[in-house]
Amino acid sequence: MLASLQTSRISTMAPAPGPQLAEAVLKVNGVTLQYKTTDHLVTATSRVSFEIHSGDRFVLLGPSGCGKSTLLKAIAGFIKPVEGTISLKGQPVTEPGPDRMMVFQEFDQLLPWKTVKQNIAFPLALNNRAEPEKKALEAIGRVNLSAFADAYPHTLSGGMKQRVAIARAMAMQPDVLLMDEPYAALDALTRRKMQQELLQLWEDIRFTIIFVTHSIEEAVAIGNRILVLSPHPGQVRAELNAHEFNLEHQGSAEFQGLCTRIHNMLFDH
Repeated sequence: MLASLQTSRISTMAPAPGPQLAEAVLKVNGVTLQYKTTDHLVTATSRVSFEIHSGDRFVLLGPSGCGKSTLLKAIAGFIKPVEGTISLKGQPVTEPGPDRMMVFQEFDQLLPWKTVKQNIAFPLALNNRAEPEKKALEAIGRVNLSAFADAYPHTLSGGMKQRVAIARAMAMQPDVLLMDEPYAALDALTRRKMQQELLQLWEDIRFTIIFVTHSIEEAVAIGNRILVLSPHPGQVRAELNAHEFNLEHQGSAEFQGLCTRIHNMLFDH
């Protein structure tokens, strides 16, 4: 029987439980991000701070336009903060690197002229990793696509393409896997299956994920920690623990209670 939700577990800025109290892998400190449109300078986030520990399933949650994806791109090294700092293992993030691999929402992020195996082996070889083909096949096996190792992307479904993208990122053994609404374009059944596979993969390997979504239920099911961002510009509303929940708990009163609490944070003014 699922234990009753305790206030202390969902309090603002509550720490993650157990071994995750070790030194943070990633630190985001007072980060303000801006980008230019044709007519305006847009402030995407304002003085956002958080820390991520090894093995976290850390979710950035908020409404469209709150700067979630922009923040993820800054962590990846594609955007520089106008205020604040981002550091990985104590070193400032100044550019993209193989220690932060990104999975995007779009299905067509694979090289269409390369097979599944070649798509995964390519960045390994580019970064001078040993035995790229062997590691590619191991990664393909972890996402249950061994039968499609020699298939080309145009022959795969959208969900399968996302699994290949995840396998390609995981094969690099990054310090942090960055996932930008990776299941948003999938139908409900495929999305559920992909969520299950991601959680099982995490159980097997215990890698560190930063997962962007605007779905409250997905955030609670996927994340062990959730950073709730306000509407534009994104500011931290709360950091919540959801470590006791997974997809099997979605119908429970406790799960729905946390979802309702988050909904109220986002939409009650």
